[in-house]
Amino acid sequence: MDMIIFLEYQWLSAYNIDIVKLIIKELGKSEDLITYVTDRKGHDLRYAIDPTKIHNELGWLPETKFQDGIKKTIQWYLENRAWWEEIISGEYQNYYDKMYSNR
Repeated sequence: MDMIIFLEYQWLSAYNIDIVKLIIKELGKSEDLITYVTDRKGHDLRYAIDPTKIHNELGWLPETKFQDGIKKTIQWYLENRAWWEEIISGEYQNYYDKMYSNR
C-alpha cells in the first residue's frame, strides 16, 4: 500500500517581496528595513501552492486565507515573546545539550 502525505495549505501565488511587505506592514515598520540581495541560482522569486490534490482526495479546504493566517501568526509571536526569546537566547540549546548530549 502506498502512503501519501499531505501538507495542509491553500491556493497561494505571491512574490516573496509581497509577503515581506505584508509582514513589515503588520509589524508597523518601514519598508526601509528591507535589504535587497542579489539572487542566487535556484532562488525562489515567488511561492505558488496548489491544494487541488488534497481537496480532490480528502475534500479538505483551508479555513483561513493566507493573508489572515500570516496576520494571526505575527500576532501570536508578538503576544508570546517570552517563548521565542528564550529559544533565541541560547538557553534552549543549553537545555537540549544538558538533556541529550550523553545519549
